[in-house]
Amino acid sequence: MIETEKLEFEGSQGARLAARLDRPLAPARATALFAHCFTCSKDLAAASRLARGLAGRGIAVLRFDFTGLGHSEGEFAHTDFSSNVEDLVRAADFLRERGQAPSILVGHSLGGAAVLAAAPRVPEVRAVATIGAPSDPAHVKRLLTDDLEEIESRGQATVELAGRAFQIRREFLDDLDEQRLLPSLEKLRRALLVMHSPVDTVVGIENATRLYQAAKHPKSFVSLDTADHLLSRREDAAYAAEVLAAWAARFLPESESDPAATPAEGEVVVEETGEGRFHQSVAVGRHRLVADEPATVGGTDRGPAPYDFLLAGLGACTSMTLRLYAERKGWPLERVSVRLRHSKIHATDCEACETQSGRLDRIDRAIALEGPLSVEQKERLLEMADRCPVHRTLESEVEVRTREA
Repeated sequence: MIETEKLEFEGSQGARLAARLDRPLAPARATALFAHCFTCSKDLAAASRLARGLAGRGIAVLRFDFTGLGHSEGEFAHTDFSSNVEDLVRAADFLRERGQAPSILVGHSLGGAAVLAAAPRVPEVRAVATIGAPSDPAHVKRLLTDDLEEIESRGQATVELAGRAFQIRREFLDDLDEQRLLPSLEKLRRALLVMHSPVDTVVGIENATRLYQAAKHPKSFVSLDTADHLLSRREDAAYAAEVLAAWAARFLPESESDPAATPAEGEVVVEETGEGRFHQSVAVGRHRLVADEPATVGGTDRGPAPYDFLLAGLGACTSMTLRLYAERKGWPLERVSVRLRHSKIHATDCEACETQSGRLDRIDRAIALEGPLSVEQKERLLEMADRCPVHRTLESEVEVRTREA
């Protein structure tokens, strides 16, 4: 499961830039910074699917709208490729201030060229991935062919791209012409993944060849086969996210790849994450969970509370016990569901309890049994619920020994 947080930060030109942080509920293995394509936005289907796909694989992703695009403030007409790179650096600074400096940069189309240019200025970055990126930012001028003459002669022109009107100035073209991306790849000193479709009609596959050849190892190339330039199909974005996450894991430090120590068999490890007063990382074998408290008591409500885990353990044990018993007896039990609630009651309200003063804990458990069971079979199953191991543990004397680790 993942969650998305709306954020904003100050861009290179002083405008407030709108952003979204997609992250797993459990502590992230790493943070990635994503740059969208030319005149696109962070909410483009491909950007959203890719970010959520990475978050589902343990990598938090910040995606944002460049100055003057999407929900960000500022004038697009006053931006250029260099200002986009500056926006990326500002985004990395913003993440660093939150204690989430990006170790991965991901760029789509012109955003791919932008992350390559920004990478040397983000010291924490260990891996850079491009998707359908041009080898020369000036490639964008091909989209403006019909308007180049007017831009050159008048200094600016209104052009239509993807059904939307944009103001393009001559300074934008001049900035593109000044970029020297390929020579800078020799000094990238980061792992590079080039992802490109051989049938991309917007940015040809030859751009991927030039990027790959110019870069030093470690470098990798992955063909996106039949995908279009915008990764319009859901399955193409999902594939890109899956490959990217697996590839990037090789270049992350151990502390990022596995934020919680791997527990020994039969052991559970719980650690603070630092993301709120009560937010905890819970490691159970290879499984990663989170614990938290509701916002009403000072938590961030990003995971179950401790007593919720207690009830979940009792409920799961109850259901499993009844399933095993019914199978052993050959009874037609089709489905079990268990509802539980924890509360504190006055001891005097519990006639069967030995404690008759103060307050004590009570768990109410309601069990639904589906299937053509007889009355006797249902009664027996309800009796067996009290024999589940967790139930017996809760009702027995338990010794908890505490020591300094």
